[in-house]
Amino acid sequence: MTITPRTLRSVLRWSAALVLVALAALVGQRIALQAGLARLSEAAEHRLDMIATGLDAELTRFDYLPALLEMTPVVPELLRAPGDASLRDAANRYLAGVNATARAEMLYVLDAGGTSLAASDWDRPGTTLGQDFSFRPYMIDALAQGRGHFYGVGITSRRPGYYLSYALRREQAILGVVAVKINLEDNESAWRKLPGDVVVVDQRGVVILSTRDDLKFRPLLPLDALQRAEVLRSRPYGEAALAPLRWERIQALGPGVALVRVEGADKLAASRMLRHAPWQLMTIDDLAALRVGARNAGATAALAMVALLLLGVALWQRRRAERQKLANQAALQAAHDNLESMVVARTAQLRAAQDELVQAGKMAALGQMSAGLAHELNQPLTAMRTLSESAAILLDHGRDDEVRGNLQRIRDMVDRLARLTSQLKTFSHKSRLGPAPVSLAHAIGDARVIVASAAEKHGVQIEVDIDPPQLAVMADEAALGSVLVNLMRNAIEAMEHMPQRVLRLEGRLGADGRAVLSVSDTGPGIRDDVAPRLFEPFVTTKAAGAGLGLGLVLCAQLVRAMNGGLRAANREDRDKDKGEGGGAYFVVDLPAAPPSTPP
Repeated sequence: MTITPRTLRSVLRWSAALVLVALAALVGQRIALQAGLARLSEAAEHRLDMIATGLDAELTRFDYLPALLEMTPVVPELLRAPGDASLRDAANRYLAGVNATARAEMLYVLDAGGTSLAASDWDRPGTTLGQDFSFRPYMIDALAQGRGHFYGVGITSRRPGYYLSYALRREQAILGVVAVKINLEDNESAWRKLPGDVVVVDQRGVVILSTRDDLKFRPLLPLDALQRAEVLRSRPYGEAALAPLRWERIQALGPGVALVRVEGADKLAASRMLRHAPWQLMTIDDLAALRVGARNAGATAALAMVALLLLGVALWQRRRAERQKLANQAALQAAHDNLESMVVARTAQLRAAQDELVQAGKMAALGQMSAGLAHELNQPLTAMRTLSESAAILLDHGRDDEVRGNLQRIRDMVDRLARLTSQLKTFSHKSRLGPAPVSLAHAIGDARVIVASAAEKHGVQIEVDIDPPQLAVMADEAALGSVLVNLMRNAIEAMEHMPQRVLRLEGRLGADGRAVLSVSDTGPGIRDDVAPRLFEPFVTTKAAGAGLGLGLVLCAQLVRAMNGGLRAANREDRDKDKGEGGGAYFVVDLPAAPPSTPP
């Protein structure tokens, strides 16, 4: 069978994925195991500190007893006269009383030959009285060194214990030995309440104390011939078989900490030497639960890697789909490029034509305003000529005050002419300045000057109501004037054939901090078929040649540029009930200027 390159790539991808999953499981298991061993080692160290402190204290608790007995007269007297029955009885009772207070396992006195002469358990079965302990290491060490210690099983009681011995001297001569037996079974019982197992190994490597009975009196390693001979002589372990443990050191983890295999089970062993005995204290913790947790951590890491791989595959497929989509879109885009370029070109042509028509509309409106302003300009100019001629005559006659009055009137007329020409300039040019406070009353007044001749010609009465009178808006003064002139001129022309001709402008301050200016008339109103398209280019109700239908479009654009709005509607029937007639009204909504800002 032939393997295609595509199949080979697929096999390689799946193999790499399986390797990554296995590697994640291995790393996760190893990290979890190391962390668990570190926690277990730390806990074992704490247990060793606590157990070693208690055990050392127990081993040294009775060090004072042999010295105390040496100072007691009855004990030395008994050693000098061992056959005196009264001294023996007195010594037995004294030892029993001392031990009742000290609470040791047993307290007894031996002569220099190792025979027990008096004991605290003299009146109980299995007493040590009369027994020969000359073979015991604690007896030999006491005679040789003055002190001795030994752990072993009792000859008569068959119970293990820790023995302390102290030689009693008189003028450098050894009279005998005082011995104390300490029971450590209570310590073993307390250790069983702690986690894990606790063992104490003596200098021969034999477990002498343990929370597990199956480990007691078993050596970690087989005893050599010399050690066996010593055991047979001193009999420290009683009748124990001394079967070696299956103890194997696997790996050292640190000072006193190692992985071991005990009876086929892996354990963590932590050990240290005791200060007051040649023994090794050891804690043994089972690793089964730790390894189960490590395996679970490895499985979790593997699942996480699987999830990451699935996420990567999903992202790869998504990117592949996106690339395919982009390729399709590129093909479609290439197919639409020619059409798009044609649309852009035609749109540019339409916009250019619309701009030309808008400018033509402005010029047409400017021509209409210029015709109306001709009359306004002629009257002031004629008056100025008359006043200047009279001023010359008055100056010849020395009538200076009247000359000054004529000059003041001439200046007022010049100001009026300047305002008229400035309105024409602002209407025909777009201002590049930003919004500024503009007095609504002042703007309406300037617009009235421009449309005054048309209003007078058609007999239109103009009413203005601004509340409050100082109301100002944030706007461009030239743009606002253009809007007002256009709206007022449209209203005047609409009322040409109406019996009642009233143009009303009302300004109010809204609760939302915006100024509302309404321009209403008593004309025929807006036709229903025109109202939806009123602010569209080339929509007009005037006769052919009278207008281009761009005035309201310009007004709407100017108002929007000033962050405002322009809307229109017919006056409601309630206005007719007031005798004000019908007509249309336009509402200009602009931001109000702050009261503290001067226009």
